[in-house]
Amino acid sequence: MLLLLHVLMLSLLSSGSAKVVQDFESECGQFFANGKSPTRFPESQYKQICQTLYDNVYYATFYDTHNKIPVYSAYKFEGIMGCTRIESWYIEPQIDDPNKGQNMDFGRTVNIHMRGINQALNRDYDNSGYDRGHLAPVYLANSQSCADATFSLTNAAPQAKCFNRIFWWDEELSLGTHLKTACSSQPVYIVTGVVPDPNNSNRVNVPSHFWTAYCCLDQNNRCSDSGGVIGTNDNNSNIQKMSVADLEEELRNLYGKTFQLFQ
Repeated sequence: MLLLLHVLMLSLLSSGSAKVVQDFESECGQFFANGKSPTRFPESQYKQICQTLYDNVYYATFYDTHNKIPVYSAYKFEGIMGCTRIESWYIEPQIDDPNKGQNMDFGRTVNIHMRGINQALNRDYDNSGYDRGHLAPVYLANSQSCADATFSLTNAAPQAKCFNRIFWWDEELSLGTHLKTACSSQPVYIVTGVVPDPNNSNRVNVPSHFWTAYCCLDQNNRCSDSGGVIGTNDNNSNIQKMSVADLEEELRNLYGKTFQLFQ
Protein backbone atom coordinates (compact mmCIF):
# COMPACT_ATOMS: atom_id res chain seq x y z
CA MET A 1 0.00 0.00 0.00
CA LEU A 2 2.79 2.43 0.91
CA LEU A 3 4.63 1.58 -2.30
CA LEU A 4 1.46 2.18 -4.35
CA LEU A 5 0.92 5.53 -2.63
CA HIS A 6 4.52 6.52 -3.33
CA VAL A 7 4.18 5.65 -7.02
CA LEU A 8 0.91 7.58 -7.23
CA MET A 9 2.47 10.68 -5.66
CA LEU A 10 5.40 10.56 -8.09
CA SER A 11 2.96 10.25 -10.99
CA LEU A 12 0.97 13.27 -9.85
CA LEU A 13 4.06 15.37 -9.34
CA SER A 14 5.52 14.54 -12.73
CA SER A 15 2.26 15.18 -14.57
CA GLY A 16 1.83 18.50 -12.81
CA SER A 17 5.24 19.77 -13.85
CA ALA A 18 5.07 18.90 -17.55
CA LYS A 19 6.23 21.70 -19.82
CA VAL A 20 4.09 20.74 -22.81
CA VAL A 21 0.66 21.02 -21.22
CA GLN A 22 -2.99 20.47 -22.03
CA ASP A 23 -4.12 23.88 -20.79
CA PHE A 24 -1.56 26.60 -20.30
CA GLU A 25 -4.12 29.00 -18.88
CA SER A 26 -4.11 26.85 -15.74
CA GLU A 27 -0.42 25.87 -15.90
CA CYS A 28 1.20 29.23 -16.77
CA GLY A 29 -1.67 31.71 -16.95
CA GLN A 30 0.43 34.37 -15.22
CA PHE A 31 1.66 35.44 -18.66
CA PHE A 32 -1.85 36.24 -19.95
CA ALA A 33 -3.90 39.33 -19.17
CA ASN A 34 -6.61 38.28 -16.69
CA GLY A 35 -5.29 34.73 -17.00
CA LYS A 36 -6.94 34.32 -20.41
CA SER A 37 -4.80 33.26 -23.35
CA PRO A 38 -5.12 34.57 -26.89
CA THR A 39 -7.02 32.42 -29.36
CA ARG A 40 -5.97 28.77 -29.45
CA PHE A 41 -6.69 26.49 -32.42
CA PRO A 42 -8.04 22.99 -31.68
CA GLU A 43 -6.07 20.94 -34.23
CA SER A 44 -3.57 18.41 -32.84
CA GLN A 45 -0.60 20.06 -34.57
CA TYR A 46 -0.72 22.89 -32.01
CA LYS A 47 1.02 22.46 -28.64
CA GLN A 48 0.86 24.61 -25.52
CA ILE A 49 4.25 25.17 -23.90
CA CYS A 50 5.08 26.66 -20.52
CA GLN A 51 8.63 27.66 -21.45
CA THR A 52 10.78 26.22 -18.65
CA LEU A 53 14.51 26.52 -17.99
CA TYR A 54 16.09 25.08 -14.82
CA ASP A 55 12.60 24.37 -13.44
CA ASN A 56 11.47 28.02 -13.75
CA VAL A 57 8.73 29.06 -16.19
CA TYR A 58 9.44 32.33 -18.03
CA TYR A 59 6.78 32.70 -20.75
CA ALA A 60 4.20 30.71 -22.71
CA THR A 61 4.24 29.63 -26.36
CA PHE A 62 1.52 28.28 -28.63
CA TYR A 63 3.50 26.14 -31.08
CA ASP A 64 2.68 24.76 -34.54
CA THR A 65 4.43 21.39 -34.99
CA HIS A 66 3.41 21.16 -38.67
CA ASN A 67 5.02 24.46 -39.68
CA LYS A 68 7.69 24.14 -36.96
CA ILE A 69 7.23 27.75 -35.82
CA PRO A 70 5.25 29.31 -32.97
CA VAL A 71 1.86 30.88 -33.47
CA TYR A 72 2.67 33.27 -30.62
CA SER A 73 4.58 33.70 -27.37
CA ALA A 74 3.08 35.53 -24.38
CA TYR A 75 5.18 37.26 -21.72
CA LYS A 76 5.18 40.07 -19.16
CA PHE A 77 7.14 43.33 -19.27
CA GLU A 78 8.78 44.46 -16.02
CA GLY A 79 11.32 47.00 -17.24
CA ILE A 80 14.49 47.09 -19.35
CA MET A 81 17.07 44.92 -17.59
CA GLY A 82 19.96 45.19 -20.06
CA CYS A 83 20.30 41.41 -20.42
CA THR A 84 23.02 39.91 -22.57
CA ARG A 85 22.55 37.40 -25.38
CA ILE A 86 23.71 33.80 -25.35
CA GLU A 87 24.86 32.11 -28.53
CA SER A 88 23.30 28.65 -28.14
CA TRP A 89 19.71 27.67 -28.87
CA TYR A 90 17.60 25.20 -26.89
CA ILE A 91 14.89 22.87 -28.11
CA GLU A 92 11.81 21.51 -26.30
CA PRO A 93 12.39 17.76 -25.72
CA GLN A 94 8.74 16.97 -24.95
CA ILE A 95 7.65 18.15 -28.41
CA ASP A 96 9.43 15.12 -29.90
CA ASP A 97 9.28 12.72 -26.93
CA PRO A 98 6.50 13.24 -24.35
CA ASN A 99 8.45 11.17 -21.82
CA LYS A 100 11.27 13.71 -21.56
CA GLY A 101 11.60 16.21 -18.72
CA GLN A 102 10.03 19.63 -18.47
CA ASN A 103 13.17 21.73 -19.12
CA MET A 104 14.32 23.00 -22.49
CA ASP A 105 17.79 21.71 -23.36
CA PHE A 106 20.17 21.37 -26.29
CA GLY A 107 18.53 18.20 -27.59
CA ARG A 108 21.00 15.72 -26.16
CA THR A 109 18.27 13.94 -24.19
CA VAL A 110 16.21 13.14 -27.29
CA ASN A 111 16.98 10.07 -29.39
CA ILE A 112 18.66 11.15 -32.62
CA HIS A 113 15.96 9.41 -34.68
CA MET A 114 13.19 11.39 -32.92
CA ARG A 115 14.93 14.74 -32.56
CA GLY A 116 13.29 17.43 -34.69
CA ILE A 117 10.29 15.40 -35.82
CA ASN A 118 7.92 18.08 -34.53
CA GLN A 119 10.14 21.14 -34.17
CA ALA A 120 12.86 23.16 -35.84
CA LEU A 121 16.53 22.42 -35.23
CA ASN A 122 19.59 24.60 -35.72
CA ARG A 123 20.42 22.86 -38.98
CA ASP A 124 17.13 24.09 -40.45
CA TYR A 125 18.49 27.65 -40.22
CA ASP A 126 22.03 26.91 -41.43
CA ASN A 127 22.69 28.59 -44.81
CA SER A 128 19.00 29.49 -45.07
CA GLY A 129 19.52 33.26 -45.40
CA TYR A 130 17.19 33.82 -42.42
CA ASP A 131 17.82 34.74 -38.81
CA ARG A 132 16.33 32.84 -35.91
CA GLY A 133 13.83 35.58 -35.08
CA HIS A 134 12.76 35.73 -31.43
CA LEU A 135 9.08 36.13 -30.58
CA ALA A 136 9.53 36.73 -26.83
CA PRO A 137 12.62 38.94 -27.21
CA VAL A 138 15.83 39.31 -25.22
CA TYR A 139 15.40 43.08 -24.96
CA LEU A 140 12.09 42.92 -23.09
CA ALA A 141 13.04 39.99 -20.81
CA ASN A 142 12.64 40.61 -17.08
CA SER A 143 15.85 38.86 -15.97
CA GLN A 144 19.03 37.36 -17.40
CA SER A 145 17.68 33.84 -16.89
CA CYS A 146 14.49 34.85 -18.70
CA ALA A 147 16.60 36.26 -21.54
CA ASP A 148 18.47 32.94 -21.74
CA ALA A 149 15.15 31.09 -21.90
CA THR A 150 14.09 33.09 -24.96
CA PHE A 151 16.77 31.21 -26.91
CA SER A 152 14.48 28.28 -27.60
CA LEU A 153 13.81 27.33 -31.20
CA THR A 154 10.16 26.91 -30.18
CA ASN A 155 10.26 30.70 -29.61
CA ALA A 156 11.75 31.51 -33.02
CA ALA A 157 10.77 31.71 -36.67
CA PRO A 158 12.76 32.47 -39.84
CA GLN A 159 13.11 36.24 -40.10
CA ALA A 160 14.60 38.31 -42.92
CA LYS A 161 17.92 39.69 -41.74
CA CYS A 162 17.32 43.43 -42.22
CA PHE A 163 13.80 43.11 -40.86
CA ASN A 164 15.09 41.38 -37.74
CA ARG A 165 18.15 43.53 -37.10
CA ILE A 166 16.78 46.96 -38.07
CA PHE A 167 13.01 47.29 -38.52
CA TRP A 168 11.73 44.85 -35.88
CA TRP A 169 14.53 45.79 -33.47
CA ASP A 170 13.42 49.43 -33.73
CA GLU A 171 9.89 48.35 -32.82
CA GLU A 172 11.14 46.51 -29.73
CA LEU A 173 13.10 49.58 -28.66
CA SER A 174 10.11 51.84 -29.24
CA LEU A 175 7.78 49.55 -27.30
CA GLY A 176 10.15 49.27 -24.35
CA THR A 177 10.56 53.06 -24.19
CA HIS A 178 6.82 53.60 -24.29
CA LEU A 179 6.01 50.99 -21.64
CA LYS A 180 8.62 52.31 -19.20
CA THR A 181 6.74 55.60 -18.95
CA ALA A 182 3.13 54.88 -19.92
CA CYS A 183 2.68 51.75 -17.82
CA SER A 184 5.34 52.07 -15.13
CA SER A 185 2.98 51.16 -12.27
CA GLN A 186 0.76 48.66 -14.08
CA PRO A 187 1.16 45.00 -15.06
CA VAL A 188 1.99 44.78 -18.75
CA TYR A 189 1.15 41.76 -20.92
CA ILE A 190 2.61 41.27 -24.40
CA VAL A 191 1.91 38.76 -27.15
CA THR A 192 4.19 38.41 -30.16
CA GLY A 193 3.35 36.11 -33.05
CA VAL A 194 3.76 35.29 -36.71
CA VAL A 195 1.54 34.51 -39.68
CA PRO A 196 2.48 31.33 -41.62
CA ASP A 197 3.01 31.48 -45.37
CA PRO A 198 2.99 28.73 -48.04
CA ASN A 199 6.79 29.06 -48.38
CA ASN A 200 9.27 26.97 -46.40
CA SER A 201 13.00 27.23 -45.77
CA ASN A 202 14.31 23.69 -45.39
CA ARG A 203 11.69 22.11 -43.10
CA VAL A 204 10.50 25.34 -41.48
CA ASN A 205 7.73 27.69 -42.57
CA VAL A 206 8.81 31.25 -43.36
CA PRO A 207 6.15 33.60 -41.91
CA SER A 208 4.69 36.34 -44.04
CA HIS A 209 4.36 38.69 -41.02
CA PHE A 210 5.53 39.25 -37.45
CA TRP A 211 3.18 41.05 -35.03
CA THR A 212 3.04 42.26 -31.42
CA ALA A 213 0.27 43.47 -29.13
CA TYR A 214 0.46 44.82 -25.58
CA CYS A 215 -2.02 45.55 -22.80
CA CYS A 216 -1.46 47.51 -19.57
CA LEU A 217 -4.06 46.44 -17.01
CA ASP A 218 -5.63 49.04 -14.73
CA GLN A 219 -7.13 48.41 -11.27
CA ASN A 220 -10.34 47.21 -12.93
CA ASN A 221 -8.40 44.62 -14.98
CA ARG A 222 -9.04 46.50 -18.19
CA CYS A 223 -6.51 47.55 -20.83
CA SER A 224 -5.93 51.19 -19.97
CA ASP A 225 -3.19 51.45 -22.59
CA SER A 226 -2.79 49.03 -25.48
CA GLY A 227 -1.63 48.82 -29.05
CA GLY A 228 -0.42 46.61 -31.84
CA VAL A 229 2.10 46.49 -34.65
CA ILE A 230 2.52 44.19 -37.65
CA GLY A 231 5.27 44.01 -40.24
CA THR A 232 5.92 42.07 -43.42
CA ASN A 233 8.80 39.62 -43.11
CA ASP A 234 11.11 41.00 -45.76
CA ASN A 235 14.12 43.29 -45.98
CA ASN A 236 11.98 46.26 -47.08
CA SER A 237 9.38 45.66 -44.42
CA ASN A 238 6.11 47.54 -44.32
CA ILE A 239 5.36 48.06 -40.61
CA GLN A 240 2.01 49.36 -39.39
CA LYS A 241 1.03 50.49 -35.90
CA MET A 242 -2.64 50.07 -35.00
CA SER A 243 -5.10 49.40 -32.21
CA VAL A 244 -5.44 45.91 -30.76
CA ALA A 245 -8.92 45.65 -32.32
CA ASP A 246 -7.53 46.53 -35.76
CA LEU A 247 -4.68 44.04 -35.32
CA GLU A 248 -7.20 41.33 -34.41
CA GLU A 249 -9.11 42.15 -37.59
CA GLU A 250 -5.89 42.03 -39.63
CA LEU A 251 -4.98 38.64 -38.13
CA ARG A 252 -8.50 37.39 -38.76
CA ASN A 253 -8.04 38.22 -42.44
CA LEU A 254 -4.55 36.73 -42.64
CA TYR A 255 -5.32 33.51 -40.74
CA GLY A 256 -8.83 33.10 -42.05
CA LYS A 257 -9.85 32.40 -38.44
CA THR A 258 -11.19 34.43 -35.54
CA PHE A 259 -8.27 35.75 -33.53
CA GLN A 260 -8.61 37.39 -30.11
CA LEU A 261 -5.54 38.72 -28.29
CA PHE A 262 -6.74 39.97 -24.89
CA GLN A 263 -9.89 39.01 -23.01
